Amino acid sequence: MTAQTDIAAGYAAEGAAIELGSVLVDGAVEPGAHVRIPLAMLNRHGLVAGATGTGKTKTLQLLAEQLSAAGVPVVMADVKGDLSGLSQRGSADDRVTSRAKETGDDWQPQACPVQFLSLGTGGAAVPVRASITSFGPILLSKVLGLNDTQESTLGLVFHWADTRGLALLDTKDLRSVITHLTSDEGKEDLRGLGGVSSATAGVILRSLVNLEAQGGDTFFGEPELDPRDLMRQVDGRGVVTLLELADLQARPALFSTFLMWLLAELFEVLPEAGDLDRPKLVFFFDEAHLLFSGASKAFKEQITRTVKLIRSKGVGVFFCTQLPTDVPNEVLSQLGARIQHALRGFTPEDQAALAKTVKTYPTTPHYRLDKALTSLGIGEAVVTVLSEKGAPTPVAWTRLRAPRSLMDTIGPDAIRTAAESSELHAKYAETVDRESAYEELAAKVAPPPAEQQREAAPGRDREEPGLVDKVLGNSAVKSFFRSAASALGREITRGIFGTSRKRR
Repeated sequence: MTAQTDIAAGYAAEGAAIELGSVLVDGAVEPGAHVRIPLAMLNRHGLVAGATGTGKTKTLQLLAEQLSAAGVPVVMADVKGDLSGLSQRGSADDRVTSRAKETGDDWQPQACPVQFLSLGTGGAAVPVRASITSFGPILLSKVLGLNDTQESTLGLVFHWADTRGLALLDTKDLRSVITHLTSDEGKEDLRGLGGVSSATAGVILRSLVNLEAQGGDTFFGEPELDPRDLMRQVDGRGVVTLLELADLQARPALFSTFLMWLLAELFEVLPEAGDLDRPKLVFFFDEAHLLFSGASKAFKEQITRTVKLIRSKGVGVFFCTQLPTDVPNEVLSQLGARIQHALRGFTPEDQAALAKTVKTYPTTPHYRLDKALTSLGIGEAVVTVLSEKGAPTPVAWTRLRAPRSLMDTIGPDAIRTAAESSELHAKYAETVDRESAYEELAAKVAPPPAEQQREAAPGRDREEPGLVDKVLGNSAVKSFFRSAASALGREITRGIFGTSRKRR
């Protein structure tokens, strides 16, 4: 038995599996020594890491197309548009043919059913949104770059709006609430929020205005994305949802946090599933370092909790980043599959990250991992996953298979055409701006019509109406919004990130 086949024996699987490639030892590849991930283990999560230009995106493409073929829906962030080729069949050039021969792959061109989404309006894909209330104060604080104190203050602002039945749907709703609280009229309300300072509220308001100036206001609003629209099949194949984010690279915190919101929403709507022979959905966090960079302690704790718990809902999560050290240890310890592309060792920081990465792998007699991790070629990775029995597989230097879909972008025009023909286009393309906090507070401060002024003037002996009464008007409407506020408050306490999941 060769070293290659000895390693490959640890990757044998009786059930369905994702084929990654073949084992390489001392520069020699054994086409029959296959490296694979059992489908049943994909809800144990994973990591795809490596320096720029080492082949991470193609690895994501390889994973996504096989998941789709197995009937598993996939959600991916397409930061640079490179993954749009999943929607078209690939072509067998010399490199693909050579790679197929090396890895024992009966390569055939294949396309996936793909739906293209974008965050808010302005992109080529179907726009999707989330309401401010649904996003919640913890996630919104990450987007706004708030510190812990400011995050706590924002939570109190949400609570104040909730108790008064003021719906926070878009950024102008939240801006109007904060503007009210920092105005002369709202100073008394502000003092009632646990000693919140007007200066802190002002910082939050300025951060919100900056977000709007950068176009972030087009994402918040309605109709809100239903996460169940991500769990579709076409002719038995899982739909790949690509979030086209090329126009959002200037606002990385928004798209990375939106992915976390989606994951939290899925956790809220999906029932417990237990151990399945394949996941219900696999979620890929590209550029994962953006998710954790500058995150508050509360945010990191909720990410860790979500990753731990969502496995039981049948959802697998893969983080994709340059360095494994970009992912906190509490999250890294939850990731069963490791696909590590080449690392660099040029700087002291690189060398420290390399040493830490080596320590996270099982020991192996076949490789010097510190040398292997800096010697991997493009499209090669050091792999270890969980076997069907849940045990770590041997470390395998793997020459990865070539994707069967197009390894190139299809361009914005093709994306726009595909998006406009999607059944989701009619559902999400047009923004809905129903009455919410902005309109209600505007009505509150607007001068009453002349007839109402004359009727209200005599006597002035009636009880001065409270804020909710001023805003909401007649008793039937007040009753409705008070009930809605109470229900909303209950929902807010249930959400993983303080988000609210509306009954759909």
